[in-house]
Amino acid sequence: MIRLARTDRSPVGQWWWTVDRWTLAALVLLLGMGAVMSLAASPAVATRIGLEPFHFFYRHLIYLVPALAIMFGVSLLSPRGVRRLACLMFAGALVLMVATLFAGPEIKGATRWLFVGPLSIQPSEFAKAGFVVVCAWMFAEGGNKASGIPGNSIAAGLWVLTVAILVLQPDFGQALLVTGAWGALFFLAGIPWIWITLLAGLAMAGAYCAYVLMPHVASRIDRFLDPSSGDTYQVDTALDAFSRGGFLGMGPGEGTVKRVLPDAHTDYIYAVTAEEFGAIVCLLVLAVFGFVVLRAFARVMGEQDRFVQLAACGLAVLFGIQSIINLGVNLNLLPAKGMTLPFISYGGSSLLALAISMGMLLALTRRRVTGQAALTSRIMSGMRQPSFAGGAA
Repeated sequence: MIRLARTDRSPVGQWWWTVDRWTLAALVLLLGMGAVMSLAASPAVATRIGLEPFHFFYRHLIYLVPALAIMFGVSLLSPRGVRRLACLMFAGALVLMVATLFAGPEIKGATRWLFVGPLSIQPSEFAKAGFVVVCAWMFAEGGNKASGIPGNSIAAGLWVLTVAILVLQPDFGQALLVTGAWGALFFLAGIPWIWITLLAGLAMAGAYCAYVLMPHVASRIDRFLDPSSGDTYQVDTALDAFSRGGFLGMGPGEGTVKRVLPDAHTDYIYAVTAEEFGAIVCLLVLAVFGFVVLRAFARVMGEQDRFVQLAACGLAVLFGIQSIINLGVNLNLLPAKGMTLPFISYGGSSLLALAISMGMLLALTRRRVTGQAALTSRIMSGMRQPSFAGGAA
């Protein structure tokens, strides 16, 4: 077993004694749960479409290894390093998102993916974390009058640009997610209530226009409000899975919903979990998601760096809202969105992008000695040094 002393000044040693190990453990637990649930849900889906039974499970494991490495590597960064990475990732993802409009294949009426050989990339997954961190930086600069940077205006412009590209794809689920995270940052930055009210009205107007102008959006909302108005097969099947699973579930591999649900290994993997592992495990998954979000808030509550506060809270909100959307769809509490469950659902782009996002969160919530704490530490260190004044007796 490798032991790292508190006096170890190597990057890994410093990382181990400053990283939030509770959050790290929760994220690793989610990754482990995702592997188990992928093994439970994906073989039936692969067999149904003519693939080798463990096709999706093996691919999930292939992505899992680099995801762990990426999350660890990003968590070593300083806040400045996180900011630089976010800028590069956000700019690159925006370029690729525009490219999907021209070169991306149309799948289920949307152009959200780019194919590079056998690999498929969904750039919007990588844009989200970069967007949140860059906007947090701009809001922090906007609150600093001495900087002279119109941070609030830049953040608003980035939001309009990002949402516009997402709507053109179209991907209203991601647009809603990005808007929710941006709105939380807007609120945490201390923007006047009049602006919050105006932006809320703008968001509602945008939702109404999407309902009126986009038939598939209207169809999803109508089916959610009135199930008799259209096909609700996936939602009804998912709800049946929760009923059959009970508290303890039918047992691993004993479920039947995965054999008929088209997206059992992605959007509806929570329903498969409910049927095979029961409501108790589902509540445990929900508790872990909630813990990650609340732990991030608590970790940065006393942080002096405004950027670190906003960026960490923004990433936690992004993580939490995505989880809520997926769980709400599975439980028929929200209209269908096509949103993955973080670290649980199958999806290479989603898994790698979330690893970067949570690596950033771990980096930003690491304990750092700054300001008065650094001075106190130096004084106490000096007091502990042995004194040789006075010579030998």
